[in-house]
This record gives sequence, structure tokens and C-alpha cells, in this order.
Amino acid sequence: MGRKIVILLGHPGAGKGTQSRAIVRQLNIPHISTGDMLREAVARQTSFGREAKQSMDAGEMVRDEIVNGIVAERIQQDDCKRGFILDGYPRSVQQAETFKSGV
Repeated sequence: MGRKIVILLGHPGAGKGTQSRAIVRQLNIPHISTGDMLREAVARQTSFGREAKQSMDAGEMVRDEIVNGIVAERIQQDDCKRGFILDGYPRSVQQAETFKSGV
């Protein structure tokens, strides 16, 4: 069976979290939240995290290159080999194009 990739899009409160929990149980693949990954990168003070923090502190959106980099690092981890659920990504056409081309 091939790699399962599920992308959940929707407004806050739309039920993405509820749906992702059901999908995680059914497919046994990790739920990947870009918001959680950004907060973790900032807390760990990674290079992406430091750049993301500057944008966040300035009240700006985190640049696509940073988000793409964080997602690319995460989906290459062993637990994503069978697939994964993306929550909050992609959020722009550029992010979608980057993901489609292989992050």
C-alpha cells in the first residue's frame, strides 16, 4: 500500500482536529500541525524557529520558505514513511506548489 497523505483545510473550529483524530486511529499515521511545529521550533530555538519568531513577534505571517522547511524536515522522519495528516498546510499557492513538487 502506498503512502497516505491527508490534507485538512478549514477555518478554526471547523472540526479538523476531530476528523484528524479519527483518521489517525483508522490509518495509524501521524497528525502534523504546522502551528504546533512552529511553536516547537521557536521553543527549541532552531534556525527555522528563530526566523519564525521574528515574524511572529512583528505580527507578520511566517514566510513560506520557513514553513516549507519545517514541514519538509518533519515529513522525512521515520513515522511519516507510511503517510501523514497535514493540518494547517498548505496555506498559500506557493506552499501548495512547493509541497506538490516534493517540498
